[in-house]
Amino acid sequence: MTDRSAPLAWSDVTDLGHGIWALDTGFKRPLFDASHLVVENGHAAYVDVASTHSVPRLLAALEGLGLTPADVDHVILTHVHLDHSGGAGALLRHLPAAKLVVHPRGARHMIDPSKLVKGSAAVFGEEEVRTAYGDVVPVDAERIIEAGEGFVLELAGRPLHFLDTPGHARHHVCIWDEASRSFFTGDTFGLAYPELASDRGAFIIPTTTPVQFDPEALAESIGRMLQRAPRAMLLTHYSQVGDVEHLARELMGQVRTLVDLARAADGSPERSSHLRTAIGEYLLGRAVDHGCPQPPDRLRELLAHDVELNAQGLEVWLDKAKK
Repeated sequence: MTDRSAPLAWSDVTDLGHGIWALDTGFKRPLFDASHLVVENGHAAYVDVASTHSVPRLLAALEGLGLTPADVDHVILTHVHLDHSGGAGALLRHLPAAKLVVHPRGARHMIDPSKLVKGSAAVFGEEEVRTAYGDVVPVDAERIIEAGEGFVLELAGRPLHFLDTPGHARHHVCIWDEASRSFFTGDTFGLAYPELASDRGAFIIPTTTPVQFDPEALAESIGRMLQRAPRAMLLTHYSQVGDVEHLARELMGQVRTLVDLARAADGSPERSSHLRTAIGEYLLGRAVDHGCPQPPDRLRELLAHDVELNAQGLEVWLDKAKK
């Protein structure tokens, strides 16, 4: 796990062009969780901010780019899962002019994060939530802008267009940046850890985490984004990927397979363990076929977190479908 006390090094900042920088937040491990900083005419906006522990690193990136906290106009959240939103309240305390921009369904959880923290504790355990995220600081209601379908946010004349993109979560938005012809996708377009890339390109996997996974809504959300013919997708885990249409086909094919695995395990008295084993073996096999440059034990280690979360999310989805 990354040393959360370690300062941001300039090697943790990646210039993606078009006034966009990817910042390694230091959450969980190196190059696991990115915040994106968009800069336009001396004004800035963060997109996703990881945990309270990440705040010093995010502020250090501003200084490295010759900006001050007063130059930040917005903190934008793709959704309110804590690895994206947990540091927002603490960060805003350092940003005198900034407003928080979040899906209408997520706004109340930023004003009072107690249910959000409780829900995360149900998934990860209370001790892990305290250790991983630190204190989740509430955000004053007057500092929140609710941004749903069709909302356009102007960053110093640079329009950022919001799409309501359920599938991973019902409080999820993706943000279209015409200047870079890219989407900030949060978790809607899956995950692509750099350690798993090969000469075939990024290795992408879906994230079907609890409690709002919806495969049909996810397919529709991805389809709507593809209509804009994006040049790249900017994932929170982890940053820029190209070859978008190919990765979209890969992603949705995997979603269908995971759904099939969940249905096959349903009804078994050992459903949970069967599903975890099936997901783990499936993703491991895909990683090997992709030529991921890691030995099998390391692949299992890198995928373990997502195997567990995907299994939990698929089980919640199965149970909801029966009601």
